[in-house]
Amino acid sequence: MAKRKTKFVCQECGYETPKWMGKCPGCHQWNTLVEETAITGSNSRHVFQTSTSSSKPEKINAIKSEKEPRMATDMPELNRVLGGGIVPGSLVLIGGDPGIGKSTLLLQVSAQIANKQPPVLYISGEESSRQTKLRAERLGVKSEELYVLSETNLQDVLNQIEAIDPKFVVIDSIQTIFKEDVTSAPGSVSQVRECTSQLMRIAKSKGIPIFIVGHVTKEGSIAGPRLLEHMVDAVLYFEGERHHTFRILRSVKNRFGSTHEMGIFEMKEKGLEEVLNPSEIFLEERSQGAAGSIVVASMEGTRPVLVEIQALISPTSYGNPRRMATGLDNNRVPLLMAVLEKRAGLLLQNQDAYVKVAGGVKLDEPAIDLAVAISIASSFRNQSSNADDVVVGEVGLTGEIRRVARIEQRVQEANKLGFKRVIIPKKNLDGWTPPQPIEVIGVNTVQEAIQVTLGER
Repeated sequence: MAKRKTKFVCQECGYETPKWMGKCPGCHQWNTLVEETAITGSNSRHVFQTSTSSSKPEKINAIKSEKEPRMATDMPELNRVLGGGIVPGSLVLIGGDPGIGKSTLLLQVSAQIANKQPPVLYISGEESSRQTKLRAERLGVKSEELYVLSETNLQDVLNQIEAIDPKFVVIDSIQTIFKEDVTSAPGSVSQVRECTSQLMRIAKSKGIPIFIVGHVTKEGSIAGPRLLEHMVDAVLYFEGERHHTFRILRSVKNRFGSTHEMGIFEMKEKGLEEVLNPSEIFLEERSQGAAGSIVVASMEGTRPVLVEIQALISPTSYGNPRRMATGLDNNRVPLLMAVLEKRAGLLLQNQDAYVKVAGGVKLDEPAIDLAVAISIASSFRNQSSNADDVVVGEVGLTGEIRRVARIEQRVQEANKLGFKRVIIPKKNLDGWTPPQPIEVIGVNTVQEAIQVTLGER
């Protein structure tokens, strides 16, 4: 006989406990445990004896490897983020803030694939078919082989996939889909886990690529347990500032390509359009001759992007100076200021520091350290750097400039956009020939870099 068992599951991390608690022991969040009912069978102990699996282990050298052709969309930016296109049978999760453009992007992609490899099934659990049609008309989406289904029942969704046999499926969103034999509410940990597991089986068995949309929490991570991100083949985050038209599609997990790839789009009236040269976009409003401004060549996956870093240093009005950063790690600013004070002789302990990456981009690689340090020194001295300079390098605690990866691509991108000089770590000068006519200068210490960019003082 099947037995009903009550348990409490954390909606943030998936921690299970037989009794309710105010604070989750797993993620230490308050009031996240929700009561759910689990059905257990009496023959659960004999699961190994009743298994009918026909799969057998094979020698890895005897397994035939076949390179499956990818489904290319009309968006090269999306293709590069996915590693060259959509892999058949893959399960891809896209997360992002509400209203950022996830549904717009997937509807445009669905229409493009429907025109090349029909049919395509777009399942919306948040909008009716008429609402999806209104959005399609606004975006100019027209295709005879694009099917739209407004459904939240997982079994009905699977029946339609079986009937239509689509080449591409979109689920918008996974938090609205529910399975009838799971007693918890749609969007709960159990529902999301079970529905994603069923969709993964369909994708792998039939070779259908499935894109699912996931809601995000106020912290910016995808709602539900981290197990959801482990189950899928790729995780893409759609980011962007509400007051900017630019959107960044970032890959944080990809079993079929490199991670940390980035694609940039611009939201317009007719939908999302690709930004083929993001460096020009990020630098087009740069002020010439302003103190505290410097350009850095950052790598986003395999793509070099030139971004402006701005710093504002002013005397503090409080007992403890403020250190604020936008677009980079908050802990990096006080660390670099301590290095500048100790190794370069800049008295910054009574100064407020505000550092920002212009354009709404988020940078997290160590190669931007030297640019942040130069911008802080430039603002502190109220002395502008050369507008034609690009700075790259990692700063150590002893003031040394350490080598960075992919220096050739960074210098080539700066040369392509017309910059005259690139200041890089001296260790990066060996083993390659800089392109003409850009001048490449190697530095060993942060003090030497300040002398090159700002001059003697």
